[in-house]
Amino acid sequence: MNTPFDRLGGEARVRALAERFYDVMSDEEPELARLHEVDAAGRVARGPRARFALFFIGWLGGPQTYMELHGHPRLRMRHAAVQVTPAMRDAWVRAMRRAMDDERVDGDLRAFLDQRLLEVANMLVNTDG
Repeated sequence: MNTPFDRLGGEARVRALAERFYDVMSDEEPELARLHEVDAAGRVARGPRARFALFFIGWLGGPQTYMELHGHPRLRMRHAAVQVTPAMRDAWVRAMRRAMDDERVDGDLRAFLDQRLLEVANMLVNTDG
């Protein structure tokens, strides 16, 4: 297969990218990190990290374990209780792009992911702030 999941290198690589994303969020986007459950050190906790990794694996075309465990992601519905402002969207995108930089995601795959992730982030904005 030639899914983004496969092109990234499979489950271990996607999980590493998800971990790096939340590390960057915790270190560089604390306001965004605080929207999640955090640990005693103020870093995004294991639960949200694990859940996002499962979602991201499936979204990229890998195993659909997230759907099996949690049902359809319904991203807009699941984010409706959170005020997602353009500033929050921008912070999310910065953290994800930094994680992809750090994990050396590049070339056509990077261009594709930059575009698709920005589309998803734009879709989730639900208030001007």
